[in-house]
Amino acid sequence: MHVVILGNGISGITAARFIRKLSDHQVTVISSETDHFFSRTALMYIYMGHMRFKDTQPYEPWFWEKNRIALKRAHVERLDAGAKTLHLSGGETLTYDKLLLATGSKSNKFGWPGQDLKGVGGLYHYQDLENMEACSPGLKRAVIVGGGLIGIEMAEMFHSRHIPVTFLVREKNYWDAILPLEESQMVSRHIRENGIDLRLSSELKEIVDDGNGRACAIITGAGEHIECGYVGLTAGVSPNIAFLKDSGLEINRGILVDEYLQTNLPDVFAAGDCVELRQPRPGRRAIEAVWYTGRMMGETVAYNIVADTAAPSVRRQPYNPGIWFNSAKFLDIEYQVYGDIQANAPENHVPIYWEHPEGRKSVRIVYDKNTSAVVGFNLMGVRYRHEVCDKWLREKTPVETVLQNLALANFDPEFYKTYEKEIIAVYNRQAGRNLASKKQGKLNEVIRFLKGREVESRG
Repeated sequence: MHVVILGNGISGITAARFIRKLSDHQVTVISSETDHFFSRTALMYIYMGHMRFKDTQPYEPWFWEKNRIALKRAHVERLDAGAKTLHLSGGETLTYDKLLLATGSKSNKFGWPGQDLKGVGGLYHYQDLENMEACSPGLKRAVIVGGGLIGIEMAEMFHSRHIPVTFLVREKNYWDAILPLEESQMVSRHIRENGIDLRLSSELKEIVDDGNGRACAIITGAGEHIECGYVGLTAGVSPNIAFLKDSGLEINRGILVDEYLQTNLPDVFAAGDCVELRQPRPGRRAIEAVWYTGRMMGETVAYNIVADTAAPSVRRQPYNPGIWFNSAKFLDIEYQVYGDIQANAPENHVPIYWEHPEGRKSVRIVYDKNTSAVVGFNLMGVRYRHEVCDKWLREKTPVETVLQNLALANFDPEFYKTYEKEIIAVYNRQAGRNLASKKQGKLNEVIRFLKGREVESRG
């Protein structure tokens, strides 16, 4: 059986690796982006000089031949599902028995005048990095449009080379559709403290052509003219599926799949950023362009592709990403979120919010006032253990139990400053309680906790 995988990102390559582990099928991976798989999240570090491109490639070039995974550098123009054939640029064709679509995302464009000029680009593909690099020598100013995670990465990249940056964000505070108000305001302050020209409640109207097909300025919605030599379009991403519109696939915003990541077409599966789940699990979105979900989808879909042709022990598996998690970095403020944290929380969600006086660290713990169960954690500049937070959320642990045992979640090394007392003090003031924490924190106690054993209290 010949399995063809379109896309060599984290979903496609994870699927290829697991198909090889589970079966002896012929596997071909097609990509028009790069010869080999690389860590997309590390693109910014190449530009900043922290890594070389080859350092972002988890596998040596010999890995693919040794594991009998064929790599093909080509661009797919059309899918003929009836004939199980991919039509490639240049007239070449490739047939498959089963097909995995792992085509990833593309940067959003909203029809701005000048959006296709030279010196305009996003930050998703390797070619976007090359575009930024080519435009950087002698660059006097960059303008970035869009206040998501990609926007802050691009701002940090230019800032690392002392290139002035103007950052247009249409919201009242940075990423305030996702972050609660206090965290959103913290990041907005921090961006400005680092010398980046953050323009809130500001939108792009037009990118100005210098007369030679290159961007030389932008005009904002308020009519302001800002000269620049590069315009970064980072107003989100969307599934990269335009070439599939006439393929017979059922497509909405993304490629529609069931819980087994199968499309409506026989023997055609999809995984990663290009996927839209027909019935996402509670607390999850239909489209989640996140690295770790792409990896999980890649592993899951591998089982489903080979289930009827591999050993009897290999069975179909439904995709289950578990409890929502994400992490990022806003310049030098680390960010983690677990569970249900909303910018505009429902009435039954009660926040416990503590912020460090310096304004660059905070902890938000949210619980359901009807059940007292913790529903989410939002962390800025503070790390908690993933396994501990996940266990508390899965088991709907009462908020007071969590607060008393909060030291178990500490990820930071011993002797690092911790803030359990301050966080509990916030809760006590809000709830009129006199709760105290248990003094825990050694690794063996965390291990016992995760195994479900009784945790010893140390007075």
